[in-house]
Amino acid sequence: MSDFALWPVLAGSAAFFLVGMVWYGALFGKVWQRAAGLSEAQVQSGSMALIFGLCFLFEMLIAMVLWHLLARVNPAPHVVMMMAVGFAGGIMIPAMGINYLFQRKSFTLFLIDAGHFLLGMAAMGAVFVWFL
Repeated sequence: MSDFALWPVLAGSAAFFLVGMVWYGALFGKVWQRAAGLSEAQVQSGSMALIFGLCFLFEMLIAMVLWHLLARVNPAPHVVMMMAVGFAGGIMIPAMGINYLFQRKSFTLFLIDAGHFLLGMAAMGAVFVWFL
């Protein structure tokens, strides 16, 4: 396994992105919008191509870091999943929680966004297991 492999990184990023599409679309779109305090006009404003493009690039950065770590450690499949979910539960979600506390964001918004990170990272981990 090389330190960087384009196809696993792209596939892992796509899996994370697809989780977000379902999570913030069909599952929690309107609840998230209310919890975030965004009007319909605000949700529709801005360049959606830029927003989604940058989102995918950030997810690629996450995928590159995780893949690099996996390449260095060469773990068993169950450990890959533990590492992917561990990134979310041990680093990403607590960091987000700290910001949400100081920004006075609602607990509902925190749970929705934390769930997205947790499932997105699990999906990325599952894709990485498939590539190993």
